Amino acid sequence: MSLDEARIRMEGAVDAVRREFSTVRTGKATPALLDTVKVDAYGAKMPLNQVASVSTPEASLLVVQPFDNALLPDIERAILTSDLGFNPANDGNIIRIPIPPLNEERRKEFAKLLHHMAEEGRVSLRHARKVGNDEVKRAMKEHETSEDEGHHQLDEIQKLTDACSKRIDEMLDKKEKEVMAL
Repeated sequence: MSLDEARIRMEGAVDAVRREFSTVRTGKATPALLDTVKVDAYGAKMPLNQVASVSTPEASLLVVQPFDNALLPDIERAILTSDLGFNPANDGNIIRIPIPPLNEERRKEFAKLLHHMAEEGRVSLRHARKVGNDEVKRAMKEHETSEDEGHHQLDEIQKLTDACSKRIDEMLDKKEKEVMAL
C-alpha cells in the first residue's frame, strides 16, 4: 500500500464521518436530514432525492416537491415510517415537514451519537494507518525500499493520520455546538 493509497483510505474515513454527521439533526432544518429516507417508487426502493427535491424555505420547515405527483403518498409513507420522527403534511402537491425544536435530552442523545460516529471514523483511520505501516515494514524487510525511505513513509503516514484525526475532531466540535445550541 502506497502513501497515496493510505491517503485515499483516510480521506474516505473523514468523508464517511462527514456524511454521517450530516444526517444528525440540529435545531435547523436541512435537506440532508432526509438523506436516509428510501421511497418505494417504480418497483424499487429509491433515495428520496432521486424522486423529489427537498428545500428549506424556513429554518424549521422542510418542503418536499415530488418530480411525479403520483409518488406523493409513497413519499409521505416513507417519511412517516422512517425513524426520524417527523409528521409530514401532504397538501396534494407538496409535502411540508415541520422540524420541531430539540429538547435538552434529545440534544444530549445526539451529542453522544456524534461522539460514537467520530470514534468509528478514528477507528477507520487507525486501521488505514496499520495497513499502511504494515506494508511499509514488509517492503523494508524484503529490501524493496531503503530503511530511510521506509522511515520517511512511516512518518508521513503518521502525519496524515494526525491531520485526518484533527479534522474529525474539528467536525465533531462544530456539529456538537450546532446540536447543543438552543
